[in-house]
Amino acid sequence: MRSLVYACLVFVLGNITAPSVAQIIYGNPGVVDGDTLDFGGERVRLFGIDAPEIAQTCNRGGQTWSCGEDAKALLRALVANNRVSCRQRDIDKYGRSVATCSVTKLDLSDAIARAGYAIALDHFSADYVAAADSARAAGLGIWSGDFQTPADFRASDPTYRAEVAAIERRLERERARVTAPYRSGGSVGSGIYFRNCKEARAAGVAPIRRGQPGYRPEMDGDGDGIACEPPRR
Repeated sequence: MRSLVYACLVFVLGNITAPSVAQIIYGNPGVVDGDTLDFGGERVRLFGIDAPEIAQTCNRGGQTWSCGEDAKALLRALVANNRVSCRQRDIDKYGRSVATCSVTKLDLSDAIARAGYAIALDHFSADYVAAADSARAAGLGIWSGDFQTPADFRASDPTYRAEVAAIERRLERERARVTAPYRSGGSVGSGIYFRNCKEARAAGVAPIRRGQPGYRPEMDGDGDGIACEPPRR
């Protein structure tokens, strides 16, 4: 099965030329699953696609196969020993950046979709519809048989639902912890410090303007006096 993944990798690398993107996060990340990267604890979801979850299986020729694991293996192969540049496009409800990410000129969302290991989220963007349609026509990856959409799998999987509930509880605890000084009166907001914009967003206090508790120039990427503001569309 892994040979199929790397065959798809060769196909992708040989057939894609994607535009370079402006860097907001840069480094050699870990791979969480087929559409999620981890930059030292900062998780980034690939924009415009949805890949099978790790525990998800698909059916091909009457046989079950681990399409979620294979999607992750493909993304790991694309990222391995390479610097990845991500340009933020949105922020999801869990505080994760949703970004267009690339290795040199290779758009990772396009690569995963073109290899047949993700569906295109056409209700967010049409950017990767052609890549997914090409994979479907060629019978690549998940399109080589039957599969449940990742969204339907997540909705039906009790383990995933439990993980989501745990994340939501953790975010609520973090929000309560970091916003407590704002509710305490007196020297409101004194000593407020966020390590990054993810923490500020989890606390529900982003964007933060210059002079407000928690503002740091390091989180104000464009220097306009507003840190952790939503990405411009």
